[in-house]
Amino acid sequence: MSGETIITVCGNATADPELRFTPAGAAVAKFTVASTPRTYNKQSQAWEDGSTLFLPVSVWRQQAEHVAESVVKGCRVVVQGRLSQRSYEDREGVKRTVFELEADEVAVSLRSATARVTKASSSGQQAVQSARREQGRASAEDPWASSTPGTQAPASGGWGGGEEPPF
Repeated sequence: MSGETIITVCGNATADPELRFTPAGAAVAKFTVASTPRTYNKQSQAWEDGSTLFLPVSVWRQQAEHVAESVVKGCRVVVQGRLSQRSYEDREGVKRTVFELEADEVAVSLRSATARVTKASSSGQQAVQSARREQGRASAEDPWASSTPGTQAPASGGWGGGEEPPF
């Protein structure tokens, strides 16, 4: 949709995501990202923290379940999505405005941590992959087909055949 404000925020989750379900059964996970800009002060020769931005994030459907399983309090995340604003009146009659980020993508930052990725499959894809494993013919083109990391290299191309990545 045109006119939406797309932003990317890097920061730390302030608490474990809260996973809920709508009456229709759609999953939604909510958490807050705290992002603090740092600048280097040449005079004092030290890094200085700026004002922290606390931004509520909502994630929907299957990705919400993945976020709830993967992100914990203090985890550094990268979130990209649409920034929205809404206004309301609180109980005392004071008009309030809140900003929220509806996430399209949520990733764990690898700046100061490591992660082990497990591909989540739909039940149909999972059944096909299970059948291939049972028959001993997991696809060589599918790097996720092996349950043991690093045991399967792409048949051609990729970085599995002793090639160095292009970065």
